[in-house]
Amino acid sequence: MKFLIAGLGSIGRRHLRNLVALGQQDILLYRTHRSTMPDEELAAFPVETDLDAALAHKPDAVIVSNPTALHLDIALPAARAGCHLFLEKPVAASIDERVKTLQEVAGQAGIQVLVGFQFRFHPVLNQVKELLASTSLGRVYSFRAHWGEYLPGWHPWEDYRQGYAARRDLGGGVVNTLCHPLDYVRWLFGDVVSISALTGQVSELELDVEDAAEITLAMAQDVIGSIHLDYYQRPAEHRLSIACERGSVHWDNATGMAQVYRSDQVHWQAIEPPEGFARNDLFLEEMRHFLALTAGKAQSRCTLEDGIQALRMSSAVHESSRTGQAVAL
Repeated sequence: MKFLIAGLGSIGRRHLRNLVALGQQDILLYRTHRSTMPDEELAAFPVETDLDAALAHKPDAVIVSNPTALHLDIALPAARAGCHLFLEKPVAASIDERVKTLQEVAGQAGIQVLVGFQFRFHPVLNQVKELLASTSLGRVYSFRAHWGEYLPGWHPWEDYRQGYAARRDLGGGVVNTLCHPLDYVRWLFGDVVSISALTGQVSELELDVEDAAEITLAMAQDVIGSIHLDYYQRPAEHRLSIACERGSVHWDNATGMAQVYRSDQVHWQAIEPPEGFARNDLFLEEMRHFLALTAGKAQSRCTLEDGIQALRMSSAVHESSRTGQAVAL
């Protein structure tokens, strides 16, 4: 297969390395040459600087990993050209008519789409999902997700103020950039009925976007939950706690491990990731799935509709914070 990668920042280069690790060699790069990273890693691959010229190579699939606000500038022409899409999260900076157009074009063209929410490929979170579905812990009552991480530490090679995560014009802000919990709570607990939220720029970081969010969610199965996101916490912390009828679950991204408490056993049981598990394993498994998807051997584990639902949730967060009212979904 022929792959086109659009956007060669840190995530685009990770996808490039993983494609190569999985045996793919026919890879074309679409570049604007605005990356803040060295070019040596990319020297072996052909480059186009015009999107029409890149699509004229007739790639089978396009990996869209440029800044959030520019995703649809790539995804729509690629979909119209009949290319399968690996579309990094979030699908776009906000809900607009182009999102609906992408949905229509993808459906009419019959292309496969995978949205890049890699936590759906976490081995322990998948076991937690199975555990909750088994009802051995009874009904889920509530959950709390917390993700705080100091933005200037993300990409030490660049000025954090110039990165997409810090810039409104590129679709940044903590809600868009750290939107993974918005996706995985829906994946774990079902659809969201309403969202209430408060966002703000509360730290001393030099940003024109929000750096904190407190989000309350009402779910379709009478589950209530909350999500905290921030750009300033040191050390970083990303965890999920779930309270159930007959026990609880605590997952910590730092270790990858979940602790399960069962009220009838009165002790904690560990669910551990495979030996040697590393962060890139999520992205590698995600890319392996995309290869199977484009070969017609799998169904998308994170569809365009899933990505759009997550985008609706992030848009509702902003609307609720702006109006002071809960937003129905």
